[in-house]
Amino acid sequence: MTFEEVADLGFRLILGNTFHLYLRPGSSRIARFGGLHQFIGWDGAMLTDSGGYQVFSLKDLRTITEEGVRFRSPLDGSYHDFTPERVMQIEHELGADIIMAFDECPPYPATWEYAKDSMERTHRWAERCWEEHQRLGGDASGRNLFGIVQGCTYEDLRVASAEFIRSLPFPGIAVGGVSVGEPPEEMRRILQITLPHLPTDRPRYLMGVGTPADLLDAVMQGVDMFDCVLPTRMARNGTLFTSQGRVHISNAKWTDHNAPIDPDCSCRVCQRHSAAYLRHLHQTNEILGSRLATYHNLAFYAHLMQEIRTALDTDTFLAYRQQCLQQWGISSEGEATSTESHRE
Repeated sequence: MTFEEVADLGFRLILGNTFHLYLRPGSSRIARFGGLHQFIGWDGAMLTDSGGYQVFSLKDLRTITEEGVRFRSPLDGSYHDFTPERVMQIEHELGADIIMAFDECPPYPATWEYAKDSMERTHRWAERCWEEHQRLGGDASGRNLFGIVQGCTYEDLRVASAEFIRSLPFPGIAVGGVSVGEPPEEMRRILQITLPHLPTDRPRYLMGVGTPADLLDAVMQGVDMFDCVLPTRMARNGTLFTSQGRVHISNAKWTDHNAPIDPDCSCRVCQRHSAAYLRHLHQTNEILGSRLATYHNLAFYAHLMQEIRTALDTDTFLAYRQQCLQQWGISSEGEATSTESHRE
């Protein structure tokens, strides 16, 4: 996707991955260009994650200590150290508008003892991140540092983590450690536990989520921000989101379908191309097929979020949510098949 396409769809905040950008092309090189905005040519807002999820997903290639994490690069096998201080320095070099504290993202499932140790380490790292962020200029530098709540699936740990992170002066707070393989009902339960303990005067950011139904459920509970690879990843694999639910373009039923994949969609793809053409592109592995499917899915998500904002403004959100779920063929409890991770 070009930045013009993304912006035209209405997205004004994009995410950069600290781990990958640190390894290639390098945060110091990006800093010499004036930061990520200038390096990539994006005039909207940017958020960088801390790289914690990627580091901890390396498993056999990393070692966790109180100081931080030592890991081997999956690119060339070289060793690197991520400490809270170093991650803050990298994120300041990248120059995003919102930067994330370095946290430990434990696996699912995890024992209570492991989850508690991991959460407490995340809290100590959060304090160190805040101190280093201040040394580097704090919010006056143009970087807004968000803290991250952890605690796995344990109610007492989630509450303790939410209370601790909210006690620090972060201008925004994220809920981490979800969409890591837990059942969808567990994610909803975690949000029900956590969100009442977070302040309402600061943005609440749910990391790595999710499906359209996930977004509706999370908004209903008070989440403000999301990031997720799901709409683009599924588009590349031939799955499209429509007003009537998910569509798999590889299905033979679309071979001679001379109509848009979603007649109710006003995006450029649905206004111009038939489902049969999209299927042909997908079946022949044409890159245009991935681009058109990605454009459509992003348009679907942009429209969904705009409709959510309108429903909230008009106090009709609950009715709008029920209408969407009925159209998508989903029960009010949400999608029972959404168990895979949606993060990279």
